[in-house]
Amino acid sequence: MQKKNIRHAPLWLPFLLWAGSWAWTAQAAVSVQVLDSAGQPVPNAVVYAEPAGGGSAAKAAKQVEIEQKNKTFIPLVTVVQTGTPIIFPNHDNVRHHVYSFSPAKTFELKLYSGVPGSPVLFDKAGTVVLGCNIHDEMVAYVQVVNTPHFGVSDARGVVRLEGIANGRYALKAWYFTMGPNQAAVEQPLEVQGEGRASIKLNVKAVPL
Repeated sequence: MQKKNIRHAPLWLPFLLWAGSWAWTAQAAVSVQVLDSAGQPVPNAVVYAEPAGGGSAAKAAKQVEIEQKNKTFIPLVTVVQTGTPIIFPNHDNVRHHVYSFSPAKTFELKLYSGVPGSPVLFDKAGTVVLGCNIHDEMVAYVQVVNTPHFGVSDARGVVRLEGIANGRYALKAWYFTMGPNQAAVEQPLEVQGEGRASIKLNVKAVPL
């Protein structure tokens, strides 16, 4: 009886298919320089990238902390993805009453010390201005965005957006002196591997 000559797929074919799939979904990082109207670096600017076609990759919502220390919110500026819980521990020896009347998130944590029993869920995109009902000088800002690609600029005005796939995006930047009702500055961004970009805001940078 004659045996049939069975041809097997080359051993390297699964690797080739895997490599092609990896290249298709390859992720990179983009460093963004934020400049003010005078061309100076802008620290504490919120920068984020939204896919040009709409939608965004899901990201596990990890709890974020904004503390109160020396009658100051730390940090001054926070950016989170929608669906992120934020806890507000009070590390002062006086009680605070944290609140926000912003449309993106309205809430109150009435006079308390230590750590509240549960975090506050930030589930709507927009700018949230935080205050203390007892200490008027206390203020902070939370920018809630519909993308996992975001960051706050450092002292050099630089943000590094990690894990961003190749493609077209809307690169957006917002600064707390712009006010809660002013939209973020926007410009197109095309990602093809590691890259750099810059974005200019019509503001005067506030030193750290």
